[in-house]
Amino acid sequence: MDTTVSCELHLRLILSSESSLPVRASLRYDTADPYAVHAAFHTGDDDTVDWAFAREALAEGLHRPTGIGDVQIWPCRSRGLDVVCIALASEEGEALLHAPARVLKGFLERTEAAVPPGTEHGHLCLDEELSRLLAES
Repeated sequence: MDTTVSCELHLRLILSSESSLPVRASLRYDTADPYAVHAAFHTGDDDTVDWAFAREALAEGLHRPTGIGDVQIWPCRSRGLDVVCIALASEEGEALLHAPARVLKGFLERTEAAVPPGTEHGHLCLDEELSRLLAES
């Protein structure tokens, strides 16, 4: 049986050193996809920008800079609070987001209770994954 862990949180989209905008986000972790965290950034009434990135990268980003390419994550302080910076890049543009470290830590603790780090491979059904990949190609 698959388990899903979800979290709603409020981020700050950093526009400049003096300006930012609030962004609501939904994080989802599913034991059927045990290596990934799926994020939906709410950009309008029903519009979202969806990303998936490694749970391990998000966990590591709580303590030290991690990631290369389109997702980079690192800890920092903003307005006197511990935050996690998440930099996203794609062909459509770039975004720098500040997420509350306390909320991310709680979310990750719940994902680790569902699937302890290092045991992800035991939650994959290789036959199903191979069939899905072949169907997509």
